[in-house]
Amino acid sequence: MIRKFKTKDFEDVMDLWLSTNIQAHSFIHRDYWTSNYELVKEMLPNAELFVHERDGKVMAFMGVDNGYIAGIFVSNEVQSQGIGRQLLERAKAVYDELSLTVYQKNEKAIAFYQREQFVIRQEKTDENTNEIEYLMMWRKSSL
Repeated sequence: MIRKFKTKDFEDVMDLWLSTNIQAHSFIHRDYWTSNYELVKEMLPNAELFVHERDGKVMAFMGVDNGYIAGIFVSNEVQSQGIGRQLLERAKAVYDELSLTVYQKNEKAIAFYQREQFVIRQEKTDENTNEIEYLMMWRKSSL
């Protein structure tokens, strides 16, 4: 079930943020993620957050800030079950345009977003990691 974030979800969301970032970004040293944990913890409440809950446990979440998807994080045990797409559909229902950045080496995420009609608009280097990342955008069609 997808629902809006509740304060009680905070610890589960942060644990999921850390574990999925470390797993999905093996090309970035885990110290980068652990050193940014407290900063993300402070910034997280500023985004609009949606969680996917199963049996009372947060299995995935998405953060959106004015049409910018700060991330979709899905627990390893439920990946490839359509949960990320469901979260993305929630954002698409609210916004006419969405954008996000994704690391070039995160091929699985790029393929997912391209399947969901996102287009690469820009390539740049993340100054914090020196990794190439893509700015991807989606626009609601006017059909």
